[in-house]
Amino acid sequence: MPLNRPGTTRRRLTALFVTLLAALSLTLPLTSAQAATTPAPGSAHMGMGVLAHEGRHGMPRTADATQTEGVDVASYQGNVDWSTLWNSGVKWAYAKATEGTYYTNPYFGQQYNGSYNVGMIRGAYHFATPNTTSGAAQANYFVDHGGGWSRDGKTLPGVLDIEWNPYGADCYDKSASAMVSWIADFLNTYKARTGRDAVIYTSTSWWTQCTGNYSGFGSANPLWIARYASSVGTLPAGWGSYTMWQYTESGPQVGDHDKFNGALDRVQALANG
Repeated sequence: MPLNRPGTTRRRLTALFVTLLAALSLTLPLTSAQAATTPAPGSAHMGMGVLAHEGRHGMPRTADATQTEGVDVASYQGNVDWSTLWNSGVKWAYAKATEGTYYTNPYFGQQYNGSYNVGMIRGAYHFATPNTTSGAAQANYFVDHGGGWSRDGKTLPGVLDIEWNPYGADCYDKSASAMVSWIADFLNTYKARTGRDAVIYTSTSWWTQCTGNYSGFGSANPLWIARYASSVGTLPAGWGSYTMWQYTESGPQVGDHDKFNGALDRVQALANG
């Protein structure tokens, strides 16, 4: 029987150690760093997926037409200094109200009413999670928790924020046709509850990938396009122009800044229906 040489024994022990480590790694819980890569439910906000998937490519050039500055806010911004924003030229705002059918923004009251109280025209948005519940269920949840509309001249129609999934599969495990059906379910329910057509917030790349660049909503639902660049670029199918443009997530005071494609009277016109 041949004797094992020292080098052979060391190699065998090393191989056994590596095998044991690999097996052990399959049963260990995620580290805090690994867990941090998946955001907590409810923490999503406008543009979260857009920045992660599409990045930032400069700031807008000087607008060719009159535009009106706005902001959008969510719980991660906490209590907002609305007076400072108003004095800086911001005239309209949207606050996140809900996500799925499981989350409401704890700062919604301060954000939604605070913007109104300084004179802004304001509205609410819903972060969609099409893989959790139906479009109708989420529209009802949105309306029931701050996403309604009234013809007071200061309240903008609700927004469906439909974008890259921060929690998993980009298209929420839905085919393009199933995604279009889900969106239609939300929009139809929202209109039945409020009498208004909701605004759609999205990016062209997500819309193209996850709806097959569906063109059927452009005639009724205003477009809020997300693109952090010097221009809006190509719009999703069905829209010849945008109503609002989220152009940066790193603006002054509050990060997410937007431009309304028109003067203040056009913002008022959208609020009035």
